[in-house]
Amino acid sequence: MAPQLSEFVKAYDVRGLVGSQLTPEVMEAIGAAAVAVTGERTWAVGHDMRDSGPGFAEAFARGATRAGADVLEAGLCSTDMLYFIAGQRDVAGAMFTASHNPAEYNGLKMCLPAARPIGLDTGLADIRDKAQAIIDGEPAPAADTPGAVTREDFLAAYASYMRELVDLSGIRPLKIVVDAGNGMGGHTVPAVLGDQLLDGLPLEIDPLYFELDGTFPNHEANPLEPANIVDLQARVKAVGADLGLAFDGDADRCFVVDADGEPVTPSAITALIATRELAKHPGSVVCHNLITSKAVPEIIAEHGGRPVRTRVGHSYIKAVMAEENAVFGGEHSAHYYFKDFWFADTGMLAAMHVLAAVGESDRSASDLGNEFVRYAPSGEINSKVTDPHAKIEEVAEHFASQDEVGTDRLDGLTVTLTDGSWANLRPSNTEPLLRLNVEGPDTASMERLRDDILRIVRN
Repeated sequence: MAPQLSEFVKAYDVRGLVGSQLTPEVMEAIGAAAVAVTGERTWAVGHDMRDSGPGFAEAFARGATRAGADVLEAGLCSTDMLYFIAGQRDVAGAMFTASHNPAEYNGLKMCLPAARPIGLDTGLADIRDKAQAIIDGEPAPAADTPGAVTREDFLAAYASYMRELVDLSGIRPLKIVVDAGNGMGGHTVPAVLGDQLLDGLPLEIDPLYFELDGTFPNHEANPLEPANIVDLQARVKAVGADLGLAFDGDADRCFVVDADGEPVTPSAITALIATRELAKHPGSVVCHNLITSKAVPEIIAEHGGRPVRTRVGHSYIKAVMAEENAVFGGEHSAHYYFKDFWFADTGMLAAMHVLAAVGESDRSASDLGNEFVRYAPSGEINSKVTDPHAKIEEVAEHFASQDEVGTDRLDGLTVTLTDGSWANLRPSNTEPLLRLNVEGPDTASMERLRDDILRIVRN
């Protein structure tokens, strides 16, 4: 039976099991369909360290060139490096990665020139349907003159561009531990922060798991899960580092721990970077998704910026940033977006801003992080339910009977209480889960609202 692309083409990307869902034939069909649907005649194609990546990239290029497009074969890439290529060269991009998913998975993220995202509502659904038709027997697009494949190494150009955006040359010496999780940070960090360029930086890097290995032998490359930063926390304390950085598998997200090994929340990082960008671009818009801390829009406004609230998800925040010409955007998931980076997300640039903030002052990462923490968060709580949307309506009905409770439906259901507590309940895009985030002026207030909602959700 032919693979059914609707099973693994998600809201923002393709993500599936290698062999049973993702095959070279599927990727060749997607390559041909991407050219046919978008009309883009040049595609940069890269892959992460997973064993299936090179073959899938080659198959995509085969379909794309047969359809008449030229392909820039970029080889090993982080996702943000692929965005850099798409932005700098003004070409479409295809990045083969499953980010932090286990080794048996791979996936594909695509973008238009200038790193504009391709999601289900911006072309991915049409690419999916066209590729499915090809897999089911429709002739694949074939140009009279096939496109050409050229190989190019973009690592040095990417590193140089990042250093132009955030100058670290004048900071005080810092000792940092970097956990690449056997992912693409092991490829990009030495080039950007290490000694591969002519001008060294005042950074002493203690590397953890820099060996590229798509089987993730040490831990899952998802730094938002507390179990996956235990090694980083221990190492930071053991060597007396100033801070620690953890990248996910494709290095488009970055997580920070302070000198005591304590996590610095992505909301605090969002607020910190926002203040730095607003100092350079006064009065600008800064975007934040609706489950970042309430402190984020407060701090943006206090520093003369205009906060704009968005739905969760990179395609949504990128679109709003482009519409608003926002200088920066941050999400609770440690995705950080920059106008200077074609409104795309990059863990590396976020890490560099944190290093600059610490290195330009005599304060610790803990002091800087605590400056932007004002409220008590629950963290994201997942509940498996048979009908997520019905549960959301139950919760909405519960609060509808209470006086002076604000609600909105920008993304799932958000409720706001008069004491300043708020909660967002939204369905997962990929699983029968409800995701709950709660914040209160203090822990007791947060826990009351959290438990009130979980009582209904879990019943």
